Amino acid sequence: MRDLDWLIRPIAHRGLHDAADGIIENTPSAVAAAMDAGYAIEVDIQPAGDGEAVVFHDANLDRLTHGAGPVIAKSTGELKRIRFKDTSDRMQTLPELLEQIAGRVPLVIEIKSDWAARGPFEQTVARHLERYDGHAAVMSFDPNVTVAFRDAAPQRPRGLVACAFRNPAYWGHIPAMRRFVMRHLLSAFIAKPHFVAYDIEALSAPGPWVWRQVVRRPLLTWTVRTGAQRERAARLADAMIFEGFRP
Repeated sequence: MRDLDWLIRPIAHRGLHDAADGIIENTPSAVAAAMDAGYAIEVDIQPAGDGEAVVFHDANLDRLTHGAGPVIAKSTGELKRIRFKDTSDRMQTLPELLEQIAGRVPLVIEIKSDWAARGPFEQTVARHLERYDGHAAVMSFDPNVTVAFRDAAPQRPRGLVACAFRNPAYWGHIPAMRRFVMRHLLSAFIAKPHFVAYDIEALSAPGPWVWRQVVRRPLLTWTVRTGAQRERAARLADAMIFEGFRP
């Protein structure tokens, strides 16, 4: 596995966004702002209805765009015609994002999951990254996504995203035993990630400590927003995924 020192640096969460300045998360403007500041960039991707990878966090369009309904219900062409609120930005595909960054700063891509069977979408992502010369890694909350991406692109760095998995609003659909396995990073035995990104609010849990101190692999933490969280990240993690300030 290639050296991952390039990953150990501040990473702008969903780009360097600031809604007050009209820079919305996961947009070309947020990516450009992060590059101008010299930060690594984290973005979210998910499939459009035609299977292409688009850069967007939410399952539905309503919060951030002038569109409505599920992202998966629309084709790439339809999604690209929908404008983000309070900006002229429109949704990018993964190939467009890679062309924009062009290796100038490191990129961390979170694949959003519907927690169903995986495979084809991860293969699509792997094909796009196969031609990319810059530093880029893929990660997901869903261990099955990480496994599928490992099968599609074994040499590309991959990670697990994890937290306490206790909030029923987000995680109630996942069986308790599966949440226990993911909370304690036991799924790493199957997914074989190169790094872990763990919630800053649960960073003192045994799993991330073992990962960093015993397994001795890179530990990122998200999402760092306050001075106290920044201090905790400096003590307990190797790098932070941040928003709301400039390190």
